[in-house]
Amino acid sequence: MRYVELRVPSSLEQVHQIRAIPTKRHDQALVQHLTMKQMRAILDAPNLAIRLGIRDRAMLHLCFACGLRVSELVELPLDGLSLRHPPSIRVCGKGRKERCLPLWKETATDLRAWLAVRGSTRTSELFVNAAGDPMTRAGFEYVLEKHVRVAAAKLPDLKGRSVSPHQLRHSCAVIMLQATRDIRKVALWLGHSDMRTTEIYLRVDPSEKLEAMEAVLPPSLRRGRFKAPDALIASLQGSP
Repeated sequence: MRYVELRVPSSLEQVHQIRAIPTKRHDQALVQHLTMKQMRAILDAPNLAIRLGIRDRAMLHLCFACGLRVSELVELPLDGLSLRHPPSIRVCGKGRKERCLPLWKETATDLRAWLAVRGSTRTSELFVNAAGDPMTRAGFEYVLEKHVRVAAAKLPDLKGRSVSPHQLRHSCAVIMLQATRDIRKVALWLGHSDMRTTEIYLRVDPSEKLEAMEAVLPPSLRRGRFKAPDALIASLQGSP
């Protein structure tokens, strides 16, 4: 309807009526995320003695540390990475909006290790597959699933759990919210244009609710014992 609104001005009144229809309510479950312990187990799963293991570790680490969408990760160009001090990446997100994110020292170390073995390829993307072609969404999902299985062998919390690439983004957001206690910083980091999108993480993090609970004094209730009426006891005793 927004498209029609621009293309067919004569239908403006009808378009406004349609857009005024409230959206259908639906169940909104809590977002699934990983703890730092679970995330560390997944990051330690790749075999760093081989080239693809070094690549997998760098991909997983960057996706989590920067809270990237899968499309942002696999489409990240090589020239979008800067390892100068301070190291950072330049990401083109939804709506073609760019944002610049600093990197943890550990994340930059993993990226340097990958660049050392990446070699020259015919593609400009930072991450490539074994054939030298750009990494795809399905390829990254396969890499993540493979290393989650390896991590689950050492960490029972991950056994039988399905971990999607977007859960790495959720995990980054929740951990950042717990560390900064500032939803605005989380929205800025994830590239959200609407703060309401970021508010889903407030429902996951209980710290804000605990502060609210501790700020309110619970009502003091008088303790006592229940005493049944005499008529009720007599009727029960007289029953067969």
